[in-house]
Amino acid sequence: MTIILVDDGSSDGTAQAVADQFPGVRVLAGDGSLYWVGGMRKAMAVAIAEAFDLYLWLNDDTRLFSESIARLTHTMSQLQQCDDRPIIVVGSTLDPNTGEVSYGGFTRDVGPIANRLRRVAPSDHAIECDTMNGNCVLIALSVVERLGNLDHRFTHSMADLDYGFRAKRAGCLVSLAPGYVGQCVQNSGDGLWEDKKLPTIARWKKLLGPKGLPPSEWLWCTKRHGGRFWPLIWISPYLRFWMKDFIARLPVALRKTHDKARGAVR
Repeated sequence: MTIILVDDGSSDGTAQAVADQFPGVRVLAGDGSLYWVGGMRKAMAVAIAEAFDLYLWLNDDTRLFSESIARLTHTMSQLQQCDDRPIIVVGSTLDPNTGEVSYGGFTRDVGPIANRLRRVAPSDHAIECDTMNGNCVLIALSVVERLGNLDHRFTHSMADLDYGFRAKRAGCLVSLAPGYVGQCVQNSGDGLWEDKKLPTIARWKKLLGPKGLPPSEWLWCTKRHGGRFWPLIWISPYLRFWMKDFIARLPVALRKTHDKARGAVR
């Protein structure tokens, strides 16, 4: 097994600590601007050049259970015996705070506007999916030979979902492994555009930023995977943002108007 770690300009000594304790790990340095996609692309580029049989994506906030890699490779082997398609095996993670699945595989609603993803709960057997989160994913070489690396058009999010959708379109199998492979706390949204404690303008800027839905990246994703109604899918989160903000402000505005009216009557 070859381990490739991308240290994107961290200041806590991670790179040196890994180099000291695990000298066999290849540590690739970044300047702090890679975000998730840039870091994964950097690691994958090195790995792809060596044509490994399998590639394992793993986030640094995912704590694997002891048998997880064996479970993923066993699932891959079982599926390869009965399915000749290139295979991606997705690992589900458990949020230790809620006891619920936090990241894993998705199915997509089939309909005129097929933009709703539904997270798949792991079972005692492999389950076919439409796409996946990239927290813990085992990818066969045959998939990489068809798709290559993650798409450079994305900065932080959507690239994993895009990779899964492209894999399905290219005739690959995306399958959720049985059970959970580890723990990963679900992103709470604190400090991001979903954080209601932030001012509206700050939230709007974060929605348009790298960790939100950057318009050009969201445009590329919806145009590629959203079907004939992709323009509606593209604009909907931005419209919903302002509609929710307007509705939230409405009771306050009405209350002020009511108070002014009462004052006038007096």
